[in-house]
Amino acid sequence: MKIDKENKQKRESFTMNRDTFEVQSEQEGERLDKYLSSIYPDISRSFFQRILKENQILVNDKPQKANYRLKTDDIVDVTIPDAVQTPILPQDIPLDILYEDDDVLVVNKPKGMVVHPSAGHYSGTLVNAIMYHCKDSLSGINGEIRPGIVHRIDMDTTGSLIVCKNDESHIKISEQIKDHSCNRIYVGIVCGNVKDDEGTIEGAIGRNPNDRKKMAINEKNGKPAVTHYKVLERFGDYTYMQFKLETGRTHQIRVHMASINHPLLGDMLYSSYSPTKNRFKGLEGQCLHAKTIGFVHPKTGEYMEFDAPLPKYFANLLEVLYNINNKFLFPLRKEGFLYPTIFKYL
Repeated sequence: MKIDKENKQKRESFTMNRDTFEVQSEQEGERLDKYLSSIYPDISRSFFQRILKENQILVNDKPQKANYRLKTDDIVDVTIPDAVQTPILPQDIPLDILYEDDDVLVVNKPKGMVVHPSAGHYSGTLVNAIMYHCKDSLSGINGEIRPGIVHRIDMDTTGSLIVCKNDESHIKISEQIKDHSCNRIYVGIVCGNVKDDEGTIEGAIGRNPNDRKKMAINEKNGKPAVTHYKVLERFGDYTYMQFKLETGRTHQIRVHMASINHPLLGDMLYSSYSPTKNRFKGLEGQCLHAKTIGFVHPKTGEYMEFDAPLPKYFANLLEVLYNINNKFLFPLRKEGFLYPTIFKYL
């Protein structure tokens, strides 16, 4: 929870990158560095580990180490250094390419990769990788730190992403995203047993007025957002779902599902659901995958659609959930699925 202090407005005029948070009961016992990276999803955990060593983060007005275990009602003061102008350099990072021609590139983004450079992420991003792969063949509309980037997905969300190789393609793909004609289908695992087999969530999304690092249903100041959902499989305490976006707001699926009390499994920013915290501790962020991307090719006018295969962690987790729900009627395997009800959705 963000803390509002009496002189906060005056303080921020001098230090725009300082925030204060109060630790909630469901966050007790969490490592400090992991807590910070969940609050600031676009900043790496290693970055926080570095500035913790520099005493730029205080807990109850005292410096703490990265492995400090939080306690309920702890007050965490975060000071993030001003961004340094760092040249964005090409890096030879392997790309999982779903499609490529002279105008567009469709990639399957892995978990943990940031789309474009930001504070704490000046290298190892998708932009660094595509600059190396595409050389000078990238659109420049979004500036030097976002060449070719026409849309984005969160760091811990995996899946299909379009990259534009020239400005003409960028404009035409942007128009499709803006008018909602671009087909975007996600799959995810949420907490709880979703009652309805399918449905639609409508709720304007904007900045959370109490915490600027989070989005929220905000009918007054938010932008319209529509998410269609469908249940693919139920696993007792968890549900495997498909989401079709009519709009593309920041954290849209995460916010909408949390708003109906079914947050995404592993989502430490929007979930206080106890199974997320206790049952699958190895998860790194939300279980959400951008499976399908469909668009009209900017040059040929042909409709094209691509499917990104599920990442291995997601596939393995589905298998574990299936076996738990069926009391291990089928043997666990390290790779792939055995059960037909899930196989058709891969």
